[in-house]
Amino acid sequence: MNIKEPLGIVGQIIPWNFPLLMLSWKLPPALATGNCVILKPAEQTPSTATLLMEKIADVFPPGVLNVVHGFGPEAGKPLASSGNIDKVAFTGETTTGQLIMQYASKNLNPVTMELGGKSPNIFFNSVMDHDDAYLDKAIEGAVLFAFNAGEVCTCPSRILVQEDIYDAFMERVVERTKAIVQDNPYDVNTMLGAQASNDQYEKIQSYFSIGEEEGAKILTGGAAAKLDGNLANGFYIQPTIMEGHNKMRVFQEEIFGPVVCVTKFKDEAEALEIANDTLYGLGAGVWTRDAHQLYQIPREIKAGRVWVNCYHTYPAHAPFGGYKKSGFGRENHLMMMNHYRQTKNMLISYDKNKLGFF
Repeated sequence: MNIKEPLGIVGQIIPWNFPLLMLSWKLPPALATGNCVILKPAEQTPSTATLLMEKIADVFPPGVLNVVHGFGPEAGKPLASSGNIDKVAFTGETTTGQLIMQYASKNLNPVTMELGGKSPNIFFNSVMDHDDAYLDKAIEGAVLFAFNAGEVCTCPSRILVQEDIYDAFMERVVERTKAIVQDNPYDVNTMLGAQASNDQYEKIQSYFSIGEEEGAKILTGGAAAKLDGNLANGFYIQPTIMEGHNKMRVFQEEIFGPVVCVTKFKDEAEALEIANDTLYGLGAGVWTRDAHQLYQIPREIKAGRVWVNCYHTYPAHAPFGGYKKSGFGRENHLMMMNHYRQTKNMLISYDKNKLGFF
């Protein structure tokens, strides 16, 4: 008989870019499988978890669901290394994830990791066979690098365009990027708000300098955005497209802002070579009208989620997680329940007679 049992006490550490969503991805499966949870929200976004706990505190018995606030060294590290914890689940930056694994390894605790990415968004020449609704969708798909101010682990931050459509396609993409409305986040017409913190604001601008030093060409943006009135001191960055090659740091390192790097490719083989030439493997996009490509190309990309003729959709029934240095384990889908359970095997004998060895 196989019995699935809860692990016990689970430590969960969630990021600041989607504080409520990441909480809702992690908490339910841990609780549904019978575990107790100690949740550490990001220090930049503590209010979301606190307000939610105030609403649902009476649902759970005391001690089942706990929230600990604090910075990484004072809260995250002790949580991950505690001998009272039976598992650690972490979403965040890759180097931080490596530290969390080290802390958890002291107790040989299992971990699941959803880490960084540098996702390729590949556009084959067939996307421009017709100037229609699909092409309009593909252009938007390229500009989705600016979604949530680019502060998304699966941000399509590398655009790969087949060389024979490169100029015409990128002209449309640059035009659409320049049309992004950047204003007050509380205005429903605003498409792009501010970055989450001054740290992000300065980090993104540092990559503009790095790109310039490497010889990248700015097609649009490339600087902080200066808004008026009460927004004048906000952490606004212009949506930026940088043209270069895949060996540049701006192509290889996670910038985590409304910045995309674009290059061209000759054929399927080169597209796959560039797409997989990265430490990460969280997400990828493939855009094509070719039925062969839309099935075969995603199979060759080393990423846990490949969007085909779409991007940034996150249905609850679809498993989400990474390859390579983007982590391991899956969020969503029924399979995630097994990350919070262990299997006990019971072998029961109904025979009264001994084996006869002794």
